Amino acid sequence: MKNLFLVVLLCLSLGSYAAKPKHQYVRISTDKGECIIMLYNQTPLHRDNFLKLAKEKFYNGTLFHRVIQNFMIQGGDPDSRNAARGAALGEGDVGYQVPAEFRDSLFHKKGVLAAARDNNPEKASSGCQFYIVQGKTYTDEQLDAIETKRLQFKLPERHRAVYRTLGGSPHLDRNYTAFGEVVQGLELVDSIAVLQTDERDRPVTDVKMDVSVLKRRQARKLEKALKGSNPFVINKEF
Repeated sequence: MKNLFLVVLLCLSLGSYAAKPKHQYVRISTDKGECIIMLYNQTPLHRDNFLKLAKEKFYNGTLFHRVIQNFMIQGGDPDSRNAARGAALGEGDVGYQVPAEFRDSLFHKKGVLAAARDNNPEKASSGCQFYIVQGKTYTDEQLDAIETKRLQFKLPERHRAVYRTLGGSPHLDRNYTAFGEVVQGLELVDSIAVLQTDERDRPVTDVKMDVSVLKRRQARKLEKALKGSNPFVINKEF
């Protein structure tokens, strides 16, 4: 009987260890600190492309090359790696775009990871450039004006509540693909957003990044720690 109990206990332990995490995560590290981003399962094309580039170490050594306080911090331009001080950045790419993946449940709250793009009519995303929203808080009157003048649709009340409290950039909703969100280290966004910038919104002091993918065990441990801890997390699947 004792041996049977040990076998059952061992099986339960192995099952728990082998369980797949609900999401995949990346860590962005800079000399200003680091953050961990959960990639949305609802946007598989963007998720898988970002994971591919991160695993290839594509982003390592690139800069947050465009920073606008109360709006966003942007990076992922391969031309920013070893770029001369003051050089214009933002045109680098990987030779392909990712089809837009707009989802009504995903919106541009503070901390959201989204894909940059040019003005193509399909609103397809850059294959590599991304931004993280800092944004600001809005009143109901301001949100009403954004709905009327820029969005041409009504924001769900759940989204409005987040824009009133946590903040974000609501005018980007359904125009740029949101495909992840910061779940740890949101203060990194604020620390980069306040940096002094030049006339092109490039930080005067370079902020380089390394991007790595969390291993399965790390992701499971993170999800256990995050469970029920953040009321603003969009995906409640932990």
